[in-house]
Amino acid sequence: MKKSDKITRDKIISLYMDYVLIHNTNPSSVYHFASKNGFEEATFYAYFASFEALEQDLFKNFFDHTYTVLQKSDEYQEFDSRNKLLSFYFTFFEILTANRSYVVYALKSDKHRLKSLKKLSQLKIAFLEFIEHLDLEVKPMKQKAINDFQKKTLKETAWIQLLLTLEFWLKDTSVSFEKTDVFIEKSVNTSMNLLDAQTLNSLMDLGQFLFKERTTIFS
Repeated sequence: MKKSDKITRDKIISLYMDYVLIHNTNPSSVYHFASKNGFEEATFYAYFASFEALEQDLFKNFFDHTYTVLQKSDEYQEFDSRNKLLSFYFTFFEILTANRSYVVYALKSDKHRLKSLKKLSQLKIAFLEFIEHLDLEVKPMKQKAINDFQKKTLKETAWIQLLLTLEFWLKDTSVSFEKTDVFIEKSVNTSMNLLDAQTLNSLMDLGQFLFKERTTIFS
């Protein structure tokens, strides 16, 4: 790296992604990583406390880029909640696809899923806040306890749906990940329909698709 290159947070993230993809392993230490890329160790710590913190921030970075793209769209501002959520998914997975080699490495290199989930912890916080601001309407039920439960679990259900979509995308071998696009549309429409009217048609449509793709998802 040239001495004149300014070391920023995004630059360190980019250098880290390049390092792990080239070497197929994480840097042995912050000192080694910094010296390898021509900057001081202290510069790294000005932005991140550890590689673990960097990895968590990296996945949130994908969310931030998605949100920035959406906010610049006048059309997005006019969308209802359903189409805003669909737009988020399609844009988010476009960004993931542009960085697929790293995402696959980061999430599949851990044998224990809990470690992978920890890498997504900052993404989860940002995503749940996004869901909250969508003001999704839950179909009112007669019992107050059920209403309270619905509202409490709505965001967590949305997060699980994102994780399932991510899992599907990681295993998707279709051209341009077209099956992931189908999965996104069917799963988001189904979840929104269940909130609005609990219709069964979309649920059956999603079920048929998942049955056809069961070897891809659950293998």
